[in-house]
Amino acid sequence: MAARRAALRLLDAVLRRGVPLEAALDGAARELDRGDDRALAHAIAATCLRRLPDLDALIDSATRNRLADDAKARFALRIALAQALILGTPAHAAISTVLPLVDGGPRKLVHGVFGTLMRGNASLPETPSLPPEVAARWAADWGDGMVEGAMVAIAAPPPLDLTLADASATDHWVAELGGTSLMPGHVRLAEAGHVRELPGFDEGKWWVQDLAASLPARLLGAGDGRGVLDLCAAPGGKTMQLAAAGWRVTSVEQSQSRLARLRENLDRTGLDADLVGADVMRWTPPAPADAILLDAPCSATGIFRRHPDVLHRVRPKDIAAMAEIQSALLARAIDWLAPDGTIVFATCSLERQEGEAHVDRLLAGRNDVMLDPILPAELPDEIVPHQQGWVRTSPALLADRGGIDGFFIARLRRIA
Repeated sequence: MAARRAALRLLDAVLRRGVPLEAALDGAARELDRGDDRALAHAIAATCLRRLPDLDALIDSATRNRLADDAKARFALRIALAQALILGTPAHAAISTVLPLVDGGPRKLVHGVFGTLMRGNASLPETPSLPPEVAARWAADWGDGMVEGAMVAIAAPPPLDLTLADASATDHWVAELGGTSLMPGHVRLAEAGHVRELPGFDEGKWWVQDLAASLPARLLGAGDGRGVLDLCAAPGGKTMQLAAAGWRVTSVEQSQSRLARLRENLDRTGLDADLVGADVMRWTPPAPADAILLDAPCSATGIFRRHPDVLHRVRPKDIAAMAEIQSALLARAIDWLAPDGTIVFATCSLERQEGEAHVDRLLAGRNDVMLDPILPAELPDEIVPHQQGWVRTSPALLADRGGIDGFFIARLRRIA
């Protein structure tokens, strides 16, 4: 029951207070000492968020008067139904462990609605529904095909992607880990278990990084000892990629806790970078840079497969606010480039406002910057650059091979 109470706190934090699921976990699971109980609470909450519109539709079909979105009875029913219909919990256990969550409240209502649905052999649609406002926004931007791909992608957690420190060892690690590879330096695992227990973790041979997230650093190529700025760098996957590719990396990150995590990752992998704890909007590099990687803070709607809470937390006003920050960061970073220097700009977002719109506006307003078109040979099979030269990944891509997160990536060059 304690795990279900923690799951209730998690859902409340996400849906009522707008807190990211991962950020809410420590507080919500404060009563749980065991790791498996924390994992169960997280799994229940994440499952509810993946199937929230469909769970709510079932609940509404069995109630005479619609329950308020933030009613505790609705939260309890979401948790019970997610367990019984998705996670394989026996119905009697699913309901008995949530009824104490509504002590002093509508226990009979919760029990009655759950019983009605179970007796009626309630089921969820095979393909999950997206929140209506998200589906409408993405359909307007990308078409129905992308929305259908996203609906399939959110049904279950995605596979685990690893980036290798040594791309030449790809075949070895595919065999050692029992995975597959979609391009050199990448290994995909269908089921990973405990990441820290996998071969090669302690030796720093690889790190966890979605395939889409690995593309921006790849597009800068080999460093050959040249300097590169990795802005907004934590948790450090791109810094490690750049260091492994021979760049002299200066990583700038405002959050001290995230910077500490980056330092830990560098220590584990034996890679080197200069770490700077600073706000990019206040910091200035000592000299012009040959290359810059700016994976800018964003709405993160592109990583909804791993973090389904973003679909329920992020509103249009949040997207607009993040777009303003990205625009300011991009304009500032470009001014730091040396003549003929290169910047790769990326966001893990599926919002045009946080991707293509920036490049269109930048190229229209400056005559000292040009697109450096990304070539098909630089990308995994099935991912094709836009005719203008930038890349947009979406959940509809690589669907039969485990999918990929949503990213926008553009490579730009400062004209000498």
